Amino acid sequence: MARAPVGPGAAGGEAEPLDLAGVGIGPFNLSLAALGQGVPGLRAAFYEQRPDFRWHPGLMIEGATLQVPFLADLVTLADPANPWSFLRFLRERGRLFPFYFAERFHMERAEYDAYCRWVSEGLEGLRFGHQVDAVRWNPERRLFEVDFTQLGARGEAEALGRSYARNLVLGIGTAPYVPEPLRPLAESPSVPVIHSGDYLAHRERLLEAGHVTVVGSGQSGAEVFLDLLRRRPHGSEGLHWLTRSGAFAPMEYSKLGLEHFTPDYTRYFHGLPERVRDRLLPQQWQLHKAVDHETLASVHEELYRRTLDGGWPDAVLMPGVRVRTAGRLGTTRLELHLEHADQEERDRLATDAVVLATGYRERSADGMLAALDPYLRRDASQRLCVDEDFKLALDSSVTGSVFVQNAERHTHGVGAPDLGLAAHRSAVILNALRGEEVYPLPRRTAFTSFGLREARSGAGVSERSAKVGV
Repeated sequence: MARAPVGPGAAGGEAEPLDLAGVGIGPFNLSLAALGQGVPGLRAAFYEQRPDFRWHPGLMIEGATLQVPFLADLVTLADPANPWSFLRFLRERGRLFPFYFAERFHMERAEYDAYCRWVSEGLEGLRFGHQVDAVRWNPERRLFEVDFTQLGARGEAEALGRSYARNLVLGIGTAPYVPEPLRPLAESPSVPVIHSGDYLAHRERLLEAGHVTVVGSGQSGAEVFLDLLRRRPHGSEGLHWLTRSGAFAPMEYSKLGLEHFTPDYTRYFHGLPERVRDRLLPQQWQLHKAVDHETLASVHEELYRRTLDGGWPDAVLMPGVRVRTAGRLGTTRLELHLEHADQEERDRLATDAVVLATGYRERSADGMLAALDPYLRRDASQRLCVDEDFKLALDSSVTGSVFVQNAERHTHGVGAPDLGLAAHRSAVILNALRGEEVYPLPRRTAFTSFGLREARSGAGVSERSAKVGV
C-alpha cells in the first residue's frame, strides 16, 4: 500500500500542511487539542491507534478518586472560561447541582474518564484508529512527514497515509512496568500474573484464587489490595501485600509540599544541573509514588473490622521486601523468592496469583524518532534534551519544533506526569508555537522560593519582602 496525502480526516492524510501534528491522544494531548481549538487559525490533527479514548480502564475501581482536584481538568488552570471544562461537562450532563451539593473536591476516576471521552467526542481534529509509524524531517519542504496506518475495528491495517506538519507534539504516554524477574510469567497466558492496569478484567479470576499477592505500595497497589480485601471472606482472605519501600507510606499532601507541582518548581528544577536533577528525583518518591491518607486509613479500617470477632485476618502486609526471582510451583501455583533488605534474609512465598502494582514507565520514542536521530541532541545519559518550553533540542537546520508531553521528567521534575500541570504545559506549548502569549500565564504560582536566584529575581517573594543577600 502506498502512502499519499488526501483530504482532511480521510485515510491518506491532510491535504494542506498542518501547523501541529500530535502523536497520541491521552489526557495531555487532549488538553492541548482542547486549548488549541481556541487559537485562531491553528490547523492541528492528533493521531491515536486506539479506536476511542480510554483512560486506565483496568483501574476504574468503584469509588476510586483522582489524586488532584477537579480544577485540574484539561483546560481550567490555563483558561477558566474554556468550553471544555469539567464544570461545563457537568452542566451538559445535567449534573452541576448534584456535584455542587456533593461538596467533592476530587472527582472519581471513572468520572474523569467520562469527562475526557466527552471532550474527545466533541473536538475536531482527533484521528482515532490511526497508528503513527514514523516521523521524519523533509529538508526540501521544510516540513515533518508523519506516516501512519489507518486501523480497522479489530486493529487490522486498512490504509496507509501521510501528513505534513510544521511542528510535532509527542504524547505517547506510558507503558505498564513489569520487573525483570516476573516478565516470563507475566507473558504466559496460563499463569495469573497481571499488571494492576489490567486488574478489573481479571478481578473475578483473582477472587477465585486461593491466595493472591500484590506487589507494589503505590496508590494502585493500595487500591487493588483494598478491593480484594473487601471482597474476600473473613478469616480466609489469603492475601500478601509486598513492597520494596521501607514502609506503606502516605503521600506528601501538605499544602507547601504540593507546591512541587507548580510551574514555579518546574522552572526551578529545569534550571538545575543534570547531575543534581538526577540526584533529586529518586528522593522525591513520596510526592508521587506513595498512597493517599484516605486509602491507607480505609485499609487499616477494613483490617480492624475483621478482628472484631477475635483473631486476625489472613493478610500479610510486608514492606522492605523485594522479589528476587519467581517461577512456577507445579501446574497451578507460583513461587516468589523474596529478600528482606534490613534483615538480609531470604524466603519463599507460594501463591496462586500475583498483581503487579509496579507502576508505569515512559514509552520510548526512539523507534518513532529514528529518522530524526541525527538531528536530536541528548544529555550525558543519552536522554533527549528538552528546553523550558517542552521542545526537543534539535539541530539548527530543522526549522520546525518537536514538543513532548510527559516525556520530560528528567528535565522538568516530578510534575511531568501530573494531571494538575496539563493545562499549563499545553498553554506553554501553544504560546511557544505561536511566538506570542495566546494564553496569559501567571508569573508566580507558589509561596515557596525554591532557590536563591528565584528569590533575588522576585519570582519567589513579593516586592514588599526583604531581599536575600549572599
